[in-house]
Amino acid sequence: MSKQEEIMTDFKPKETWRIVKNVVVISTAFMAQFTAYSGAANLQSSINAEAGLGTASLAAVYAGLIFSSFFLPAIVIKWLGTKWAMAVSSLAFMPYIGAQLMPRFWTMIPAGIFLGIGSGPLWCSKCTYLSVVAEVHSKISNIPTEALLSRFLGLFFMIFQLNQVWGNLISSLVLSSGNNEAAVTGLNETQIPEFCGANFLPNADAGDALQTQPPERIQMIAGIYLACLAGAGLIVAVGVDSMKRYDNGRSGSSSGLSSMALLAVTMKLLIEPNQLMLIIINVFIGLQQAFFGADFTAAFVSCAIGTGTVGFVMMTYGVADAIGCVVSGYLAKVTGRLPLLCTAAVIQTGLFVAILIWKPHHNEAYALYSIAVLWGLCDALWVVQINSYYGVLFPGREEAAFANFRLWESVGYIVAYLISPHLRTSTKTYVLIVLMIIGVSLYFVVEYRDRKAKKKLEEKNQELQNVGCDNIAFQNLD
Repeated sequence: MSKQEEIMTDFKPKETWRIVKNVVVISTAFMAQFTAYSGAANLQSSINAEAGLGTASLAAVYAGLIFSSFFLPAIVIKWLGTKWAMAVSSLAFMPYIGAQLMPRFWTMIPAGIFLGIGSGPLWCSKCTYLSVVAEVHSKISNIPTEALLSRFLGLFFMIFQLNQVWGNLISSLVLSSGNNEAAVTGLNETQIPEFCGANFLPNADAGDALQTQPPERIQMIAGIYLACLAGAGLIVAVGVDSMKRYDNGRSGSSSGLSSMALLAVTMKLLIEPNQLMLIIINVFIGLQQAFFGADFTAAFVSCAIGTGTVGFVMMTYGVADAIGCVVSGYLAKVTGRLPLLCTAAVIQTGLFVAILIWKPHHNEAYALYSIAVLWGLCDALWVVQINSYYGVLFPGREEAAFANFRLWESVGYIVAYLISPHLRTSTKTYVLIVLMIIGVSLYFVVEYRDRKAKKKLEEKNQELQNVGCDNIAFQNLD
């Protein structure tokens, strides 16, 4: 009997409830941790806009994440263990939140890189833990492991997505408290259409259009977010069972590949024609997410309405995105993937046109919330359908395929944050339109190639079946 089988014999049926408890605790800890990060990240283009400091720090986060995702998870998990890799990761987020108290390039950029480096092991250890406990639960309950892992991930993301609600609610309530002067725009009514919207240029207009926030409010937000991070680490440390309870001998990532092996498989997949043609749409997905969180919030929300409204708009976007993820999964079974992505492209084009021609005014907050809802629904369609297509297109190599998706999506984030301070909103919108057109067109080519290849395979299988039937017929005649 193997060690794993010996461990299984010690478990009682009620262990399944303990496993579910661990999943809920991990999900709650991630929600608390990313309440702090998402809330701070969504404010960077508004409160640290001058010289592009805020967006540069976010680019540093994703640069660190790209490096970390490929090289560090196996090492960190082997060294600390899966549970403690999750618990300690909250420490990597703290310098970035603390740097908000003294925002300078020499504080924010290193803190952003450190946060990104800590994120790779964090996400990989979460995937590893859920995969292992799903397998253990399966052997106790006789429910298929894949079904259980799907349920656990659904439960995780249902709780995790609430971070957008709480993080943005905290920032908006703090910035909008008191007399609200710190939350409103620094422009008068006649200046708003001139400076804000498509004409907004962060490097030139941030000083005039975006109101400086009182230090005490930034200190309050940072203090709350630091408490969230400390709470997240404590929740995992106290509330989650050690991985040794379920698998004493486990090491490495959830797929069993070392970091270097995963990197090799990912690089090999990168040069395949279908993957090469999907790079543009992956970059577009990251770019449009970063554009909405950084450029739209600064050019339309903070500039026209006030920084205190940013959190409420992003909260609306997050709720619409979460609902869209759930709904699109069901719609895909009825309509298929292609009509949903065509719908996303049409709606997204309408949003881009609106951004280019609409001149915002202080009393038009309702329009911002409408755009947030539609943008969130489009993002859900892009992310869910392209992600699911990767699983269909590269069977047996899902981890390497998703690593490629994360890689190029992160590149989109980095590009968006680097160009954000230097280009007007209109120019960045045109860049997005061009990338979307190219990306969707190449996606259609991949769909055509994939369906053509499957049709040829079906015809070949049918020919083989016909040959087999003919042979049987001849044998019967003999």
